[in-house]
Amino acid sequence: MSSRIKSSKVKEVIKENINNAGHVIEEEEVIESSKEFDVNKYTIGSTQREVTLEIGPDQDELTITVQDISWSRRNQIVSKCVAWDNLGNTNFDGDAYIRQCLKEMIVDAPWGKTTEAFLVRINTELGRALETLVPSAFETVDEKDVDDLKKGL
Repeated sequence: MSSRIKSSKVKEVIKENINNAGHVIEEEEVIESSKEFDVNKYTIGSTQREVTLEIGPDQDELTITVQDISWSRRNQIVSKCVAWDNLGNTNFDGDAYIRQCLKEMIVDAPWGKTTEAFLVRINTELGRALETLVPSAFETVDEKDVDDLKKGL
């Protein structure tokens, strides 16, 4: 997901410089924001929510309580899961990333506390279902964003 700067409404033009041909070459504007920014909309609180996952071919239902990971905490976990070698190459441990996120995100589950010992014992079906809860370690960039970057937008 990417952010885009949206233009605000122009309240008034307070100064214009016009050349001899009558073209505006410079203008200074007073910008009026269209609405107040609500920072609470973009922060992670201690809000917990129940999530029901369907597990395996029998679609067994598993209800657990989870909480979101903040952007900063996700970045800290990613950093711990990246290793550098002497040549400057990197190696990302996706397994460690997913396990660490799950341990922090799952607040209440039928098995009790989500621990390393529990996570290394689960089968693929439960693992895949739990993995859907984990935020992507690296954002993907869509083609339009890449094209905009190339154009300098």
